[in-house]
Amino acid sequence: MLSRAIVLKTASWPPIERLVRKSFLFRKLVKRFVAGETLEEAIAACEVLAERGFFVSLDYLGENVKTESEAAAAKDMYIRMFERMAKSRCFKSPFAPADGYEVCREPFPFCGRELPVESANVSIKLTQCGLAFDDALAERHYRDVARVSSEYGSFLRIDMEDSPYTERTIRMVERVREDFERTGTVLQAYLHRTPEDVEQMIRLGARVRLVKGAYLEPPTVAIQKMREINEAYVRLGERLLDSGHYPAIATHNERLLDRLIGYAEQKGIPKDKFEVQMIYGVRRDLQVKLLERGYFVRVYVPFGESWYPYFARRIAERPANALFILRSLFKG
Repeated sequence: MLSRAIVLKTASWPPIERLVRKSFLFRKLVKRFVAGETLEEAIAACEVLAERGFFVSLDYLGENVKTESEAAAAKDMYIRMFERMAKSRCFKSPFAPADGYEVCREPFPFCGRELPVESANVSIKLTQCGLAFDDALAERHYRDVARVSSEYGSFLRIDMEDSPYTERTIRMVERVREDFERTGTVLQAYLHRTPEDVEQMIRLGARVRLVKGAYLEPPTVAIQKMREINEAYVRLGERLLDSGHYPAIATHNERLLDRLIGYAEQKGIPKDKFEVQMIYGVRRDLQVKLLERGYFVRVYVPFGESWYPYFARRIAERPANALFILRSLFKG
């Protein structure tokens, strides 16, 4: 079986990327994991999910922009995402809405239900805002987007990137939360530093999405063995369920979900005090199963022209798909 590291390194080879982008053989596979290249395609995908009762988080793909103009363009897209989302039937907010927009129309299943949080929100990456070359610029863009998010009664999630950005991301979230409370971040269970970061987010009252971690990190920075990563994930998940502010348990591992949901049931933690998050196109069967059991399930919906790095990470999690791509390359 191909290892995740080998798949990620192979995926970065230019002939592989050209093959995947240009060949019709991969369109169906790409479409499974990416909602489209345009905002309208992503909104359409969100509305299909909402019709079935899912919450959504829109994600505009792209990272590590190199110029101020690219960072400004990303910020403008984030703002358009909130503006467009607020006009969609996929959006409902329990918070006071801005004047002049509708909130949730029939026949969506969560219409009429009292929700603990917004039904649709946005996730962004700070390197897409300029963090790779200018912290102050990235923070200005972050604040501009957080202001719009608050006006629409929604929530802004800051995705966590690889470890060189972890400390800067957390400090920036702390600063911005002083003015815009409905923003939070993502913590990666495999990083050695994460238990301390969990405690800091609990003190702040910030919403956390807990993930295992998707980047290749050295042993000095991150746990390497999957069994140990899973155990760390459960420990941190239990801590967030006990004391966190509406945490998001984000994993496709059914055993881990069973352990954490079982823990919540044992502790008497109500279903509306947390949510499960899963990626668009991954374990759709499990998404439905959890929804039918009465849990809030939020689907992370990615879109945009810069989809290939994200797609490669998804393929690295599914070695059978990676083998399919390699076979196609060498047949051609």
